[in-house]
Amino acid sequence: MCRSSDSSRFMICCDACEEWYHGDCINVSEKEAKHIKHYYCQRCKEEDPSLQTVFRLVPAPGPIPLPEEKKPKKRKKDTPIGGSSEKRCGSCDGCLAENCGNCEGCLSLTKNGRKQRCDMRFCSNSSTRKKDRAAIKAGGRNKKRKRSVTPEVFCNPALEGERQCYGPGCIMTARPQSKYCSDECGMKLATSRIYQVLPQRIQEWSLSPAVGEEQNKKALESIRMKQAIVRATLAELDKRHAELDLLVERAKRCSLDPNALENADLEDEMSMYCITCGHEIHSKTAIRHMEKCFNKYESQASFGSIFKTRIDGNSMFCDFYNPASKTYCKRLRVLCPEHCKDPKINDTDVCGCPLVRNVFELTGEFCRAPKKSCFKHYVWEKIRRAEIDLERVRQWLKMDELVEQERQIRQAMASRAGVLGLMLHSTYNHEIMEKLCAGKF
Repeated sequence: MCRSSDSSRFMICCDACEEWYHGDCINVSEKEAKHIKHYYCQRCKEEDPSLQTVFRLVPAPGPIPLPEEKKPKKRKKDTPIGGSSEKRCGSCDGCLAENCGNCEGCLSLTKNGRKQRCDMRFCSNSSTRKKDRAAIKAGGRNKKRKRSVTPEVFCNPALEGERQCYGPGCIMTARPQSKYCSDECGMKLATSRIYQVLPQRIQEWSLSPAVGEEQNKKALESIRMKQAIVRATLAELDKRHAELDLLVERAKRCSLDPNALENADLEDEMSMYCITCGHEIHSKTAIRHMEKCFNKYESQASFGSIFKTRIDGNSMFCDFYNPASKTYCKRLRVLCPEHCKDPKINDTDVCGCPLVRNVFELTGEFCRAPKKSCFKHYVWEKIRRAEIDLERVRQWLKMDELVEQERQIRQAMASRAGVLGLMLHSTYNHEIMEKLCAGKF
């Protein structure tokens, strides 16, 4: 038996252990299964010899008549002269007698276009025939009702008669429809076979190189390299988070530059459309409007889970408990507009955004404009923290996937040389067996 989980083929279930088997593995077709009422697998039948596969009783089809053998339909016989609706037998004295011509039936006029029947021509078997037909019909109905639907019990002809038990050293007679006299004898035979076959299998396995083992080792090395890259990325993200905290602290210690906004480039009088609500807005206030508009619609959606996030030393997620739905909010804390509001900005707060040259080159300076009035670097700290936290989540998901792959590979390596795998391993290496027989190992 293949013991695979392929459900695209026909399968049948054992009524005792409820295990599913492929029809082609146990030599049972889908057409034959329609006639099986109770099916028991070989293992269950060996454990309990009283269990036998039960088949449904199928009536044998009768011979189909050929077209030339079909009898023509009988025409309805004409009503007898007497006008009676009863059928006559045609063989008694009353049916064979001739009309007397003197009785009331012969001398009377026609009734409804038919002549009356002669009183001397009365069938004596008409009532008897009615009773016979009624008895035949009743007997047929009773026979159909009393038909037995109990199927015949299937017995294996190879296990019939008195046979000796297969158990090692046992002289007892085997049980009916079984190879052993008891379950203990079956266990003893299986144990002795393991002791005989397993040492040779283990020796053969240790001498023959396994291709799957080498492939799994290479896959493990690749997974460990990817895990090291993920750990290095997480360490780099922690470093970036610490640098961002230092930038924010430096901005708090600095003083405002009142000429910072005057020296800024003048914004041109251009307008654009909001990507969230679609309204036309000024380019100077576009970032602030889009931020507020997005938060407004984002707070209407729900991102909840019944489990609370448990990450030691890190609280990136909101985790606000909603007693109505009994869930915890799973948005990032810095981006949750529903439960985590932005801190109030004072008039003396400095923007503190690092200034760059050619987009990516840091100049070492930072914006000293008032944070409330700086539209160019609006919520820059929030965006950078969200970027770092989102990258952390991606790396954690990648690490979880790599750990699962490593677990599957290790499980495959551990189960490859198990007792069951070695017993079912039927590959015969002639070169190794010749060396074993020659005593070179």
